[in-house]
Amino acid sequence: MRTKRTLALLLSALTLTLLVAGCGEKAEQPSPTPTETAEPTPSPSPTPEPTPQYVNPLTGMPQETDTSQERPIAIMLNNLKKATPQYGVSQADLIYEVPAEGGITRMLAVFQSVEGVGDIGSVRSTRTYYLDLAQGLDAVLLHAGASWQASEAIKERGVTSVDCLTGSYEGTLFWRDPERRKNVGFEHSVFTSGEKITSLWPTYKFRKEHNEGYTYEMEFADDGTPDGAAALRITVRFSSYKTGVFTYDAESGRYLIEQYGAPYVDGNTGEQVGVTNVLVLRTEIGALENDYYGRLDVDLVGSGEGFYACGGKYVDIVWSKDSPDDQFVYTLEDGSPVVFGRGTSYINIISKTAETTIGDAVS
Repeated sequence: MRTKRTLALLLSALTLTLLVAGCGEKAEQPSPTPTETAEPTPSPSPTPEPTPQYVNPLTGMPQETDTSQERPIAIMLNNLKKATPQYGVSQADLIYEVPAEGGITRMLAVFQSVEGVGDIGSVRSTRTYYLDLAQGLDAVLLHAGASWQASEAIKERGVTSVDCLTGSYEGTLFWRDPERRKNVGFEHSVFTSGEKITSLWPTYKFRKEHNEGYTYEMEFADDGTPDGAAALRITVRFSSYKTGVFTYDAESGRYLIEQYGAPYVDGNTGEQVGVTNVLVLRTEIGALENDYYGRLDVDLVGSGEGFYACGGKYVDIVWSKDSPDDQFVYTLEDGSPVVFGRGTSYINIISKTAETTIGDAVS
């Protein structure tokens, strides 16, 4: 009996001890030692790209070297449909398109520098009014032949002319593409290149820099959009044979060019040519008297009307040119100068009666 009673007392004491422990406060658990967070290392600021201190005088675009006193190079380009595509045009700073005889047009592509341009052509013969364009820029003119009127003017005016058909230029500065010669025609096969011009230029004795005090009088801005009406699609009808179309591409900020019902592409790249500025200049154009081939007289000395488009808008302008040696001057109707967008320009020169259409939508 004593043993059972002793066991019962021990069990009761144990139970009481456990109950007291269960109702008491829990023992504090040690707090985890906080981990020290290192201060973030600041990322080094990116080194800003140096801003080029020079600009291309024909485009207003920044460039690494100063070419402002170098004479531009103006190259006569064939624009007959069967002789397309042209080569090198996407890298031209200025493109002038002007009617020629028979309803066709030819182009004068102007380069401040031809370094890295690639092939350029096909090169064709010049006319007197293209001399006016080249002289106004104090440019060196490259061409393959000339009308008799232009040949006389080159001599009388002292134009710096490099003609594939005279001297030793063919086979050196110029060559004839065998495929074009075979499939398109002998007269449509002349090419040159940026590499050829760059390498041979120092060997020629004509003046390669502007006369002291020369300045190209164009004004440029980062945004050359005029305060005018919408011009998302511009159609310029030179003749029943040739119509040019300029469609504004908001993504690139340029006008993409079409002709002959298809994109106007550069044969070097296969890509469609685009420009920042589009100009249309109206003037008197008529047939030269007593010219068997129906060559034209295009009056580029004097003044006239036209319009300027950039950034999808256009505004009416007035152009003037005091002499073949003078530059074009472009003003708004109030007489203030046109400020161009930085980039390349395409100048259409048409008759006063030629048809143009300016649309506020892209068809």
